[in-house]
Amino acid sequence: MRIEHNVAAYRRYLDALPAGTEIALESTGHWYWIVDLMEQAGHRPHLANALEAKKRMGKTHKTDALDAKGLAILLRCGTLPESWIPPGELRDQRELLRTRMALRDLRTALKHRIHSAIDRYGLHTDSITDIFGVKGRAYIAETLPDLPPQTARMVALELECIDQLSVKLLPLEQHIDRMLRTTPEIQLLQTLPGVGKTLAPVLWLEIGDISRFARAENLASYAGLVPRVISSGGHTHHGGVCRNINRYLKWAFVEAANCAAHLGAQRHAHIGLLYQRLAPHKGHGRAIVAVARHLAEASYWMLLKREPYRPPRIHSPSSQFGPARDTSDCTQVSG
Repeated sequence: MRIEHNVAAYRRYLDALPAGTEIALESTGHWYWIVDLMEQAGHRPHLANALEAKKRMGKTHKTDALDAKGLAILLRCGTLPESWIPPGELRDQRELLRTRMALRDLRTALKHRIHSAIDRYGLHTDSITDIFGVKGRAYIAETLPDLPPQTARMVALELECIDQLSVKLLPLEQHIDRMLRTTPEIQLLQTLPGVGKTLAPVLWLEIGDISRFARAENLASYAGLVPRVISSGGHTHHGGVCRNINRYLKWAFVEAANCAAHLGAQRHAHIGLLYQRLAPHKGHGRAIVAVARHLAEASYWMLLKREPYRPPRIHSPSSQFGPARDTSDCTQVSG
């Protein structure tokens, strides 16, 4: 039967079902409120991966009735491809850091537009490293009269928007610090190279319950850091990373990898050596993804064993097994 997306009507429908009914639903963009109502009514929701569920249904046509019947059959047979449903409190807390990332992205986009406007008219300068610092803002103010009138007007407007976003970000970050008090998990994640007080809560909230991942590789794949393997006829090719991932988690691990590979003492430790070995022939992008994958798999073992980060060990020489093997490219943290 068809139920309109009305909270009151949907609640009446759920109340008429037997207690503890198992219900499958697709992972659409508005499943939060539906799952909340199901849980409040005492039912057991199962969030299906819509793309994978469609493949398993094997239907040529697509209608709401066929989708509902297909989900019911997959649920009944125990073959429903399920996605993890975070607890309600965790879903709510995620919005804090996701909003911060969204505002930060808006500010970065505006900065790129200003850079582009200055470059288009040949006004770029190499004497200032940060064009949005004190000296940089003074330079932009001096440069505005040299820009065409409408371009100068838009640059001034974009600068004003950047300032307003910065004003909003500061109290938001303070609110995040108050709401997300340091937990044992956050403290552990802060021992990860490149991870500080900003990235650690992002990793903690986006990973959620670590026990839902069977292996460290599963967490890395969930974060979009594992290339696809295409193997046929004895030939193996590694393609790009999958797109059906947690993009917030991928951003956090890649951001940490960039910091760890280029800043601080990690440049001469395992992280830096891994990047330096891969970057010359793989390129910066793939090398950073490899470092990020190491951090993701390390996070799995850290959270599972409740231990701080430590780099992979290098095996000592042994007459039984021959010369020492350099394991600097291994991703496993503990032996």
